[in-house]
Amino acid sequence: MKVIGVANQKGGVGKTTTSVNLAAALAEERCRVLLIDLDPQANATSALGHESIEGHSVYEALLQTGTLADAVVPTRRNNLWLIPGDIHLAGAEVEIARQDDHLTRLRDALVPLREDAPFDFIFLDCPPSLGILMTNALAAADELLVPIQCEYFALEGLSKIDGIVGQIRDSGANPDLHIAGILMTMYMRNNLAQQVVFEVQKHFSEAVFLTIIPRTVRLGEAPSHGKTIFEYESNGLGATAYRSLAKEFLKKNKQATRRK
Repeated sequence: MKVIGVANQKGGVGKTTTSVNLAAALAEERCRVLLIDLDPQANATSALGHESIEGHSVYEALLQTGTLADAVVPTRRNNLWLIPGDIHLAGAEVEIARQDDHLTRLRDALVPLREDAPFDFIFLDCPPSLGILMTNALAAADELLVPIQCEYFALEGLSKIDGIVGQIRDSGANPDLHIAGILMTMYMRNNLAQQVVFEVQKHFSEAVFLTIIPRTVRLGEAPSHGKTIFEYESNGLGATAYRSLAKEFLKKNKQATRRK
């Protein structure tokens, strides 16, 4: 089982869109996938057509009053499960910060799931901020997937999150943390986007996915209907791109097996 943090401290880069649709595409490939919504706004939860459920978030596990296994709920898609987000997670930022082990609460809560290995992949959809929830995700993840928008400030944002990863490693909270995948999102065919992709590939080479996610209206509309892009426009550009990403992701993670 592998735990992947989907993170970028900058909002509006397609982070939650990627968390939801990559998880759904892998489930379509018969991998067992758990998506954990760590954002108090619960956007990943609503994008899957779910609502916040009292007692079904990581809040209780972070406060050590419950377990992650008890918070898991099924989605309507085969092979895809969810731990919903809810507004109580905002309070966890304050409550956990007072504790000596505030960086490793989520990592510790994941131990039973790692031992039982009921999933092939667990995705942590991080909030777009450098608070306790995001740092807990970085301390708990085996690796990071970083979506970045094809715009001028992309390299600056990558440099910042690379620095944060270094800080988490140096703190001892997660010595093996690394950026395993960089995903270019919201791509439009213009000179600026092409130059940004070139620069990111030049600086980060093999970490950059070959798949590029286009900017499409349908990808933006799907969450408002509580649907993945595969349910909303199964044969569109967005769905095609995320299916391609899932196949590329699996090539990098060959231990995952397809199930009938």
